[in-house]
Amino acid sequence: MTPRYDDLVNPRPDTSLAQRKRQLVSDELTEAALQLLALKGFDGVTVDEIVAAAGVSKRTFFRYFASKEDVVVQFLAGMGADMRDELAARPAAESPSVALRHTVQVPVAACADHSDHAARALRVVRLILRTPALYARFLERQAQWRDALATELAGRLGLAPDADLYPRLAAGMALSAFDTVLHRWSGSEGTEDPVVLTDRAFAVIAPALDEVPRPGGAR
Repeated sequence: MTPRYDDLVNPRPDTSLAQRKRQLVSDELTEAALQLLALKGFDGVTVDEIVAAAGVSKRTFFRYFASKEDVVVQFLAGMGADMRDELAARPAAESPSVALRHTVQVPVAACADHSDHAARALRVVRLILRTPALYARFLERQAQWRDALATELAGRLGLAPDADLYPRLAAGMALSAFDTVLHRWSGSEGTEDPVVLTDRAFAVIAPALDEVPRPGGAR
C-alpha cells in the first residue's frame, strides 16, 4: 500500500483537472518550503521567501495553508488513515504484533526506497523531530492515530476500546516503536534501514503485544 502523503507528488489518476491543478500548486509550495526549511531551519524561513521560491502570491499561499507550520504538517496528511486501513486489511488470524508491524511499516517503507521521495522524507522527518513546534504537532497527530488504531484493533479482537486497556496500550506501543525508529533513522542521516529498525523494535515489544486479554479483561 502506497502512503497517501506520497500522493502529494503523484496525484491519483481519478482526480479531476481542477483537483490536479490545485495539487500541483500545493506540491510546488510544499517543495519550495521543504527545500528552504532544510537549508535555513524552520525559524529562518518566512512565508514571503516560500512564495517567492514557488513563484506564487502570498494570497495563494494562504489559500492552501494557514501557516508555514502547516506546510510541513501536510506531509503527514493521510498517514494515520493509511495505517488504520492497513491494519483493517491484515488477515484476521494474524497475531497483533505482526499486524501492527505491517501497519507501521506502511509509512516506514516510503523512507526506505532510496528514491527522491525517501530523501525528501528524511529532510522532513529531521525538520519535524528537531523543531519543537512541529514535533508537538506530530505528537498530536500520533494521539489521533493511536485512537484510530485502538478502535480498529479492538474490533479485530472482540474487545471494547473504552473498557479494555489492551487496545490503546497496544496501539501506543506500536506508535512508540514508530517514533523510536524515526528518531534512530533520522539520527543516522538515513544510513540505517528503517524497515530493519522496525523489525528490531517490534521484536522487543512483540511478547507484550501478543499477550491479548480475553474480552472483559480476563487472561
